Amino acid sequence: MNDKQRFDADVVVVGAGPVGLTIANTLGLHGVSVLLLERGDTLIDYPRAVGMDDESLRTVQSIGLTEQVQQHLTPFHWMRFVNAKGRVYASIEPRTDEFGWSRRNAFNQPAVDRELLEGLKRFPNAGVSMATELESFEQDGEGVTLKIKKAGVPATLRCRYLVGSDGGRSVVRTQLGVGFGGFTDTSQWLVVDIRNDPLGVPYIYMHSDPKRPYVSVALPDGVRRFEFMVWEGETEEQITAPARMAELLSKVLPAGTDISKLDFIRKRVYTHNARIADRWKVGRVMLAGDAAHIMPVWQGQGYNTGMRDATNLAWKLAWVIKGKASDTLLETYNIERPPHAKAMIDLSVAAGRIFYPRNVFKAAVRDVSTWLLNQIPAFKRYFSEMRYKPMPFYSDGLVVHEKVARKGSPVGRLFIQPRVRTLDGEVKLLDDVIGPGFALLAWGADPNYWLNARSKAILTAMGARIITAKPVVQMHRKVDMSDATEVIGDEQMRLKDWFGEHPGSIVVLRPDRFVAGISYPVEINELLEAVAAKMGLKVGAA
Repeated sequence: MNDKQRFDADVVVVGAGPVGLTIANTLGLHGVSVLLLERGDTLIDYPRAVGMDDESLRTVQSIGLTEQVQQHLTPFHWMRFVNAKGRVYASIEPRTDEFGWSRRNAFNQPAVDRELLEGLKRFPNAGVSMATELESFEQDGEGVTLKIKKAGVPATLRCRYLVGSDGGRSVVRTQLGVGFGGFTDTSQWLVVDIRNDPLGVPYIYMHSDPKRPYVSVALPDGVRRFEFMVWEGETEEQITAPARMAELLSKVLPAGTDISKLDFIRKRVYTHNARIADRWKVGRVMLAGDAAHIMPVWQGQGYNTGMRDATNLAWKLAWVIKGKASDTLLETYNIERPPHAKAMIDLSVAAGRIFYPRNVFKAAVRDVSTWLLNQIPAFKRYFSEMRYKPMPFYSDGLVVHEKVARKGSPVGRLFIQPRVRTLDGEVKLLDDVIGPGFALLAWGADPNYWLNARSKAILTAMGARIITAKPVVQMHRKVDMSDATEVIGDEQMRLKDWFGEHPGSIVVLRPDRFVAGISYPVEINELLEAVAAKMGLKVGAA
């Protein structure tokens, strides 16, 4: 065996942030050998992101770490925008849980990252190498060769695929020569994290005071974050000096607060960027997380967008490496993810412009217009329930759209996750019943009656579960079900409502729970053939 045929791991992931850790856990779960490289001696131990959405928590659920992570979250964490006079001009308070979890959660990122790192110990096929720096890499038709330094000692690694999740200054992206277009905001912000929260009030408050906008965030474990806008000409050294810090904090803390008793975690000035990589896949090398996109913080979507990357990419890597699908499947990552990341960047930029207009006149216009709009219930719900947030939608990639284009089609969108009842009486979230693979999910009817031999072979190659949902009162009746079909009870009747909104009663669900296609039972064989072709499925592969 020559050096090019020897692999130290199927996948090497560079960067042990949340995205890299999630990709490694997902690959570990699928039995793929993965090595995670991190240039630091330890994980970063100070708060960075502060908001985890329901999609990210669903991803945590998919890798079996919900119980470990939930203790570090504050669910239903609202965000309130306040003007200079103290009026709340917008309040984001989503109370829905269509994906199984609270839509907004404050969280302690260092603690969650540690849980993700600890989770890798479950998998003998997953390794972590700290204090390891990537120096260069070369790829060929069979794999990627990396030159690294571990604790300063040179070494060489070889893998089938390389993932760069190594941050905004990504070495992987730089060496690929991939463009990183966008802009750097002219404004800077001072981030101050404090232990033993001196305020204790819940939620996030965005204070849009033109004199100096600031943010106050309640985090788990008694941590309070303040963010203050830094004016042009102010340096980090100046604004973090004790006297200036006391002046800033005196405006946000009760009068007479002894600033010297505050337990500071850090004080740091940040510049907001809005950038996205030109390509996210080059041969056997992929980019994810901040290596592929960075955005302003105003909607808390930088972290969550990276987690969506991990959710989309990792299972596809596993399918290709295990010989179940061709590289066609991996190409869909580069097709599916960038458009939605760009949409989240645009949303974050727009939110920032509303939050801190650059002059008093624009602030006054915003205050008057938001007051008027808040008198309209539909508009108020639009913001409070986060309906403005662009949900991921895949117009191309591993999706088979309905023959007649239809607004509101579920194809290419994330499927709901209600609670369902199993035949043994347990009530679980839907994903916990389906497991980590594909599913053919039907309402009422038995799909097996309509499946031909080819479709059964496709489903076997996918490792797909065939499941029919029924009203709970009918779930134990077997007169209409074959033994090859699993039956679940629609505990909340949300599946019945969902299928009732769309022309079709069977969906093909991908491992990331996006709808690959929908059909009536009589059309299911045609749909499965199209899905198999889209992913380059190797029917008959082990």
